[in-house]
Amino acid sequence: MTAIAGNGGNGSASFRREKFVPRGGPDGGDGARGGHVILKASKDVDSLLPVYFRPYQKAKDGGHGGTKKCTGKRGEDLYVIVPCGTVAKVSETEDIIGEVVSDGDELRVARGGRGGLGNCHFVTSSHQAPREFTEGTPGEQKILRLELKMVADVGLVGYPNAGKSTLLRALTNAHPKVASYPFTTLHPIIGTIEFGDYSQVRIADIPGLIDGAHEGVGLGLEFLRHIERTAFLIFVLDMAGMDGRDPMDDYENLQKELLYYDASLIDRPCLVIANKMDEEDSAIWLEEFKKRSDIAPLEISAERGDGIEDVKAALHRHFCGDARPGVS
Repeated sequence: MTAIAGNGGNGSASFRREKFVPRGGPDGGDGARGGHVILKASKDVDSLLPVYFRPYQKAKDGGHGGTKKCTGKRGEDLYVIVPCGTVAKVSETEDIIGEVVSDGDELRVARGGRGGLGNCHFVTSSHQAPREFTEGTPGEQKILRLELKMVADVGLVGYPNAGKSTLLRALTNAHPKVASYPFTTLHPIIGTIEFGDYSQVRIADIPGLIDGAHEGVGLGLEFLRHIERTAFLIFVLDMAGMDGRDPMDDYENLQKELLYYDASLIDRPCLVIANKMDEEDSAIWLEEFKKRSDIAPLEISAERGDGIEDVKAALHRHFCGDARPGVS
């Protein structure tokens, strides 16, 4: 996105002209500042596509000064509405300008130019009729890179076809596309669990990771950045090994991808889920998984709805400190 702030208005060089006042003196007003370009977060927006299709965002210029020491009209600020969790960077250097996380947060990304001074400011004892004035300064122009890092409490992490989208459907009112082929989900999707005590937990379905995602393989980096803001991770494992993968290898590889991308992710609270426990070979794979680790996964079948209440209870216990969620 190219952010172009408004230019400041020029100061005015004028003199008071009034009947019976032959030497009214200078009365040129100041120019007004140009409008800023401001990012504003909105919970009602979930995509940066509107900005993508309108890459040039220009604020209004400030008005010029007038007679009778009148200041020009200030340039109107331009508010660019973006989703919560948007990060603004300088395109060339990748320096982070700032971010807007919560609904209503604002971030000025380009400052409007200052208004110029009118000639009334240049009066001295020896210079009673100045014609000097200053021009307004140009507004800032910046080429920005906007990144969306979704704001969610929980991130679902797993290989393609592990059943994350099905689990999200079962836990929340979100309706992601579900199919039997990999990469059905092409962008992160957020759903919300609302408990009986009116507390809420937002869950993001992070599209399936693959080996080498931390190096940008596939859309790895595009997916992984959404995990950064989550406070809790759920590892969803295909315990039936339906794509010929070993669930233990899957878990270890997922841990490595997160470690290589951001080491702090490994220390976050997490829950390991053994999905597809209704399949024939799932019990064998689960026994092997337990032998090779000290983890006792939560056994579920997202498709059939088995164990979903246990997942909700675990989330409520972590975020609200009560094992009895009373989900509505």
